[in-house]
Amino acid sequence: MIKYILIYVCSVFISSIAQVLLKKSTQKSHESVIKEYINPYVITAYVIFLASTLLTVVALKKVPLSMAPVIESLGYIFVAILGYFTVNEKIEKNKALGIILIIIGIGVSCIK
Repeated sequence: MIKYILIYVCSVFISSIAQVLLKKSTQKSHESVIKEYINPYVITAYVIFLASTLLTVVALKKVPLSMAPVIESLGYIFVAILGYFTVNEKIEKNKALGIILIIIGIGVSCIK
């Protein structure tokens, strides 16, 4: 089952990468509304979302459904860290506190 949990974590991580790519796309100006939605960042992000979905389906065949929200919550942490390094988003006190609470929540759910 550990293998499938790792697949699920990878799925959440690559989904987070896709979210950051979409954020990067919003930071650029586009010539038209169509080009806002059809550009390399957006297309790559949606392909990554598709891959993430497929990995999630594979993982959920063996991972208990009760663990899914716990693993999905890692996405908030991944997006915050990736955003910090790629789009220069700041991790302010509230966001840091939220990340700490998520980590504590994951720890508590793993102890059960």
